[in-house]
Amino acid sequence: MTDDEKIIELFFERSEQAIGELDLKYGKTCHNLSYNIVNNRQDAEECVNDAYLGAWDTIPPTKPNPLLSYILKIVRNISVKCYWSKKAAKRNSLYTAAMEEIEGCLASSDTVEEQIEAKELARIIEEFLDTLTLENRVIFIRRYWFADSYKDIAQFVGLTEKNISVRLARIREKMKQHLIERGVFV
Repeated sequence: MTDDEKIIELFFERSEQAIGELDLKYGKTCHNLSYNIVNNRQDAEECVNDAYLGAWDTIPPTKPNPLLSYILKIVRNISVKCYWSKKAAKRNSLYTAAMEEIEGCLASSDTVEEQIEAKELARIIEEFLDTLTLENRVIFIRRYWFADSYKDIAQFVGLTEKNISVRLARIREKMKQHLIERGVFV
């Protein structure tokens, strides 16, 4: 039985130890993700705690596999909600910077029709990501899902910050062309 299975088993037993084990194994990753979005340690701590509560409320009946992806999705969703509720007029986090970089490639979702098409857009973006090399896909996901800084991504993949910046610019341009070719207005 893997560590994740043991943690999930603790959730199913309704043992409070499940939260402690989850935090011990994935707490640092959860806190880093939340902090990259909200740019405030206290807010990040609250978001992670709320995510743990969310996991407690949904496991059982859900039996997530993999557990890390499950908890990170909860952390990210709560952190993004926190970010938008506290958003200041200025650029105040890595998440803001990352979203401003990529928003030029995406159409606005202000209308009901565009919101309905969001799933199709997600499918097209996933299709685009499948065309990237593994390294470029990791760089893209680290920047636009985890909201990592160029410095953190450079350290993660063993490249320079400048190289990361150039690659992301090229990836965004390729994605923009991919979206245009599929009839997505940018």
